[in-house]
Amino acid sequence: MNIASVREVVSAEEWQLRVDLAACYRLVAAYGWSDLVFTHVSARIPGPEHHFLINPYGLMFDEITASSLVKIDLEGRKVFDSHYDINPAGFVIHSAIHAARADARFVLHTHSLNGVAVSATRGGVLPISQQSIFVLSSLAYHDYEGVALLEGEKPRLVRDLGDKSFFMLRNHGLLTVASSIADAFLLMYIFEAACTVQLRAQAASSELIPIDQKIVAGAQMMAKQVTRSAGGALAWPALLRKLDRIDRSYRD
Repeated sequence: MNIASVREVVSAEEWQLRVDLAACYRLVAAYGWSDLVFTHVSARIPGPEHHFLINPYGLMFDEITASSLVKIDLEGRKVFDSHYDINPAGFVIHSAIHAARADARFVLHTHSLNGVAVSATRGGVLPISQQSIFVLSSLAYHDYEGVALLEGEKPRLVRDLGDKSFFMLRNHGLLTVASSIADAFLLMYIFEAACTVQLRAQAASSELIPIDQKIVAGAQMMAKQVTRSAGGALAWPALLRKLDRIDRSYRD
């Protein structure tokens, strides 16, 4: 795969955004959350144009580089030359959220097996793990309407998400939104962990121990204390070092 570098033809700010987004794709692959080429992470580029970056449709997540990311507008039109198209379902979901939420600079969506499995249960995420309390403190649900190809679903996606950070798409998968790529990834890590723990607990016993709702209600305050309000920024540099030890080509 030979993709020409765009580093010299985009702003320094956009280039850094591309590197971080490519890193996120590689991390999603490394943690086993990718679904071949069929899910998406997007980043809104700062500025009045409402442009954002998304994956080139057809590349595996562990192939994605900073230069291969596709720049599009909110209508799905490429605004920077690319040999690759984008996934139309990814465009519908991500463009709806980016357009509606100024704070949603980064949108991370997965079809992980654990996430889809929990999304197909009527109870959704249960308050049975430390990870789950952080998810439940800011969780919304959206009922399945088929593959997200229709513009008419956008208002319902936006309505159901509201101001939440965690979004469970019923029978479909998981989604997180954040103002930084570091936070979007950390939230997904917690979301995925909550789903994995829940499935293992349910497989082990039908007598689960629920966490008191008072503890769930204080989860956001506890999270800020644990991370010193830095959120994903605490883990992100270490994650990049992890990637660099494996393969630095995401930076190209």
